[in-house]
Amino acid sequence: MKRFVAAWLALALGAGCAIGPSYRRPELPTPPAFRDASADAASIADLPWFEVFRDDVLDALVREALGANRDLLLAAARVEQARDLAAVARSELFPRVGGEFDAARGKGTTLGAINGSQRTADSFLAALNFVWEIDLWGRIRRSTESARAQMLATEAGRRGVVLSLVTAVARAYFELRELDRELEIAHDSVRSFEETYELFERQFLGGVTSRLDSLRAEAALAQAAAEVPAIEQAIVAKENELSLLLGRPAGPIARGVALEAQSTPPEIPAGVPAQLLERRPDLVEAEQTLVAANAQIGAALAEFFPRIGLTGLWGSVSPELSTLLESGTGIWSLAGQAAGPLLTFGQTWYAWESTQAGADAARFAYEGAVLNALGEVSDALTARDKLAVVRVQQERAVAALRESVRISKVRYVGGLSDYLEVLDALQQLYPAEFALAQTQRDELLAVVALYRALGGGWNQYPAPPAIPLPLAP
Repeated sequence: MKRFVAAWLALALGAGCAIGPSYRRPELPTPPAFRDASADAASIADLPWFEVFRDDVLDALVREALGANRDLLLAAARVEQARDLAAVARSELFPRVGGEFDAARGKGTTLGAINGSQRTADSFLAALNFVWEIDLWGRIRRSTESARAQMLATEAGRRGVVLSLVTAVARAYFELRELDRELEIAHDSVRSFEETYELFERQFLGGVTSRLDSLRAEAALAQAAAEVPAIEQAIVAKENELSLLLGRPAGPIARGVALEAQSTPPEIPAGVPAQLLERRPDLVEAEQTLVAANAQIGAALAEFFPRIGLTGLWGSVSPELSTLLESGTGIWSLAGQAAGPLLTFGQTWYAWESTQAGADAARFAYEGAVLNALGEVSDALTARDKLAVVRVQQERAVAALRESVRISKVRYVGGLSDYLEVLDALQQLYPAEFALAQTQRDELLAVVALYRALGGGWNQYPAPPAIPLPLAP
């Protein structure tokens, strides 16, 4: 008996390796630096979002969204579920211990053999039992590895929701501030064209100008006035969009720093491409999905081999309940078993091949995600740099047109030109101001896009309540 126990214990302790491929990160060609950026280890993604965009109201809105958004709450619940599933998978590494108590009355050799007679007899049994699958081939460890990777992928998905939410709130807020600026410009244009129309109307009634001049001024006023309700409608729609992100009913949204006063860091380091693999949640999620798929290959391969286990029982049996725990009533048993497939008609084989195809698909998805991430960073860097140049030129154009309006008014007052020259200057100024406001918005959105592309922001929000992670097998 001692040899039997020793042999099975040696088998259990020797189950130290798991069959199947060990995970290796796919090698992808990554440039030493992003296009149009220096190879600097520092990155804007290392900054909290409230230091990138210095607007207390935006900060408060982001924090509110992170605390109440339904998508984020759903993602956190999925993380909890994945943690539990990983713990369930790992628990299979350990024996299952149970207890039983039986009480029976009968007649015949089964119960009568206890006291050597054929009369009606009682039997009482109290015992502990265990079942333990010895993970000789690593099936359980590979399954645990896969479940743990799926849990980490789910956690990365939650971080991705955080990053997307921060980005969505910032985008909607800057778009709202740009609409506010458009409304200011529209009201200014309406006031200016009202003055022009009233002037031309008085001159027409006084016989100084023709009806044509008055009609042109009236048309310019009507066109400017028509812009106001359209912009107001867009503002309400944008406020409703923000309210949804904040997890509250549609309603007004607080405002902070004006669009033209918004600022971002003058220098925006992008870091080095290799940092993306660890920082961007979507890349972490894709890689952990690949890790899980790779581990499933080993779990499927182990199904070709027999499952080896131990079962045991220790307790006591007695014809009297009062003597159940007395000396001489003890019983025990220890058994080993091995059960494996003989004829599965391809089920095991195709299941294994399926896991290999799944791992290939996960690898292609990961490689594609990495290349896409590099492209997104490059696009955002280029957009930010080029929009800065566009903004400078548009500011120059607006300044020139404002001076043109001022000079045309001076010329009109001095009798050197008619008021149509002023009207023409105004009609050029306001579209230029609209274009400048949109470029200022787009420049801010480019920084938001860069921040997201670099994977910044998610680590400023705490993880769900701590639950111990299952250890790696």
